[in-house]
Amino acid sequence: MSTEISGMIECRPLARIFGEDDEDAIWHAAVDLFLLNTGNAYDALACLFGVRNSFGFRPLSEGRGLPDDASDSVRGVFSSRVEAQGPYGTTWISWAELAAVDWDETDRSGRLSRSMVAGPQTHWAPVWTVMRTLAELHGPEHVRLVVWFD
Repeated sequence: MSTEISGMIECRPLARIFGEDDEDAIWHAAVDLFLLNTGNAYDALACLFGVRNSFGFRPLSEGRGLPDDASDSVRGVFSSRVEAQGPYGTTWISWAELAAVDWDETDRSGRLSRSMVAGPQTHWAPVWTVMRTLAELHGPEHVRLVVWFD
C-alpha cells in the first residue's frame, strides 16, 4: 500500500509587523502541496518526517501533530481527511528550522544525504522555493509546512 503526503504551506504575515501576540497575527494557508508536485518518494518522507523510515534518517520533524494555531483552511482540509481516511504522521516544520538543517547529514548507511533525497535538486525544490520566498517577506519563523499522510 502506498503512502501519500498531503498538506499546506502556511504563513503569518502580520506577526512580523504587529508581533506574534497581536490578534491579527494569525496563520494563513498559502499553497497546497498538491500544487507543488512533491511526489511520495519514501526516502524523502523518511528524511523529513520519519514516515516509512526504513532508510535510517534522523527525521527533521516527526509526530508533532496539527499545530494548535493552524489556519482555518488547514483545519478544514485536515478535518475532511480525518472523516474520509484517517490520516497519520501529522507534523509540521518551520522555514527557520529547515534553513538550519545540515543537508549533508546522511542516513545510517552513509549512502544517502538529506540533500540527495529532499534537497533543492529534488521534487521538493518548489516547496523550498515558496517557503524561502515567504520567509524573505514575513520572517523564517512565520512560515511553516504542515503535513499528514494517507
